[in-house]
Amino acid sequence: MRFRTEANSVCKDFDPPLPSEVLDCIKSLRINKAPGIDGINNKMIKNLPLHTILTITTIIHKIMTLGHFPTRWKTATVVPILKPGKDPTDTTSYRPIFLLPSLSKIAEHLILKQLYNYLKENNVLCPEQFGFRKKLSTSHQLIRVVEYVTEGFANKQKTGAVFLDIQKAFDRVWQDGLIHKLIHYKTPSYLIKLIDSYLLERKFAVRVKNELSSTKNINAGVAQGSKIGPTLFALYINDIPKQFNTLLCM
Repeated sequence: MRFRTEANSVCKDFDPPLPSEVLDCIKSLRINKAPGIDGINNKMIKNLPLHTILTITTIIHKIMTLGHFPTRWKTATVVPILKPGKDPTDTTSYRPIFLLPSLSKIAEHLILKQLYNYLKENNVLCPEQFGFRKKLSTSHQLIRVVEYVTEGFANKQKTGAVFLDIQKAFDRVWQDGLIHKLIHYKTPSYLIKLIDSYLLERKFAVRVKNELSSTKNINAGVAQGSKIGPTLFALYINDIPKQFNTLLCM
């Protein structure tokens, strides 16, 4: 059963976004990024007048208050890029690049800030997860592995390793399962309602040169190319089992 809250409920249990925060998001946008399906590029957004930025701030505040992510921001443009040396007639030879509306990414950035603050304050993410986290990286994780193996050699021990790679990982997330886990981690109800709306009824259209396909529904996964998607994926795999005398590296 999909998580739902009362349609007329209004939540005030969050820090409302400030115009300065929206302005900082806009300043960080790169002008060489391709626009989403709405055609609004980052250069346009960077030249918006102050009163329009105030309007965007109000819209994002309403998104958080009502727990509803705008439908028009939930359609991605997919641009297929041929992998080097691959057969162009084979569909698996292409890497899909997802382009989302820039305005949706600004809203996501501020929603992610609220979610990340909760996760950090309550130590929700397991310490073995180094992906998509501030001041941590895959390089840090590799150093951790090397130290573990080196210590084993010094103690005349052998280390066995099992590497797990989830194919099309972001695309395979069970959305209802993700919502269940958010509830399990006692995530604030306004964030659960908002993320549920964010995931629901997303669409995509494929663009090849100047031609755009009809839209198709996305029934699973977290949004590729999004700001909040990596953190949602980290939450989804957060309860991976831990074994005695085993180093877990994520």
